[in-house]
Amino acid sequence: MRRSDLAGAAHLQLADGVAQLHPHDAMFEAMLSGFQSQQLARGLRQRTIDGREQQVRAFLGFTNEYPWQWAAAQVDEWSATLTTERRLSPATIRGYQGGLRLFTEYLVDGRYGWAAACEGAFGPGAHPVPICHEWNTIAHLSHYEGDPEARPFTRGELQMFFDYADEQVERAASSGRKGALAAYRDATVYKVLYGWGLFSGVRRCAGDSSSRVRAAQRLLDERLPVATGVVQAAWPQMPGRRVAGPCAARR
Repeated sequence: MRRSDLAGAAHLQLADGVAQLHPHDAMFEAMLSGFQSQQLARGLRQRTIDGREQQVRAFLGFTNEYPWQWAAAQVDEWSATLTTERRLSPATIRGYQGGLRLFTEYLVDGRYGWAAACEGAFGPGAHPVPICHEWNTIAHLSHYEGDPEARPFTRGELQMFFDYADEQVERAASSGRKGALAAYRDATVYKVLYGWGLFSGVRRCAGDSSSRVRAAQRLLDERLPVATGVVQAAWPQMPGRRVAGPCAARR
């Protein structure tokens, strides 16, 4: 296969000898079609490809200009609008910028021939140029950029959490009052949930300890029957009080 026959090459997307009624729009659509072909050849999912196309179309709508007319300053204006008017998170904006960067890098890659195609159609100097650089895009500097309240525990925080749960068992047992079995039950539920990858569901549960444990039981009962048996073994029948099991908690 010749280099000019790469998936997404301009001559594979443009019809030779055909006068387009709207040449600018036709060129842009051919670019998007070629970009899709190039990504499919790389094994990307259609959902990812569609998302990037939406980002490119959104930038076209913002600038009201075509890719061979774009400039780096427009990326600054677009990013500022996403921040101040739409109030998007830095991670979301960086994703938009990344999709646009990949599209323009594809256009300026000489192997695909889009610069020559644009100059042939619209005159000398009418060709795409790089517009996304380190100085006008958001860098990925933090390991976690989501909501701080929903971030995963670190290993140290997890150890502190489990140690605290074990301390509640010892404290209740040494006090001579009721609560030791319930505390042991809670500690066991938390450890089983974490061990089976369901710990985030407990962290999102609102309410007191009892409601969190019931929610934990539902998660285990619905997603992992084997783990449910472990939790039930640590859920003793309290004297004079009936404690609902996993199935009863759902009703």
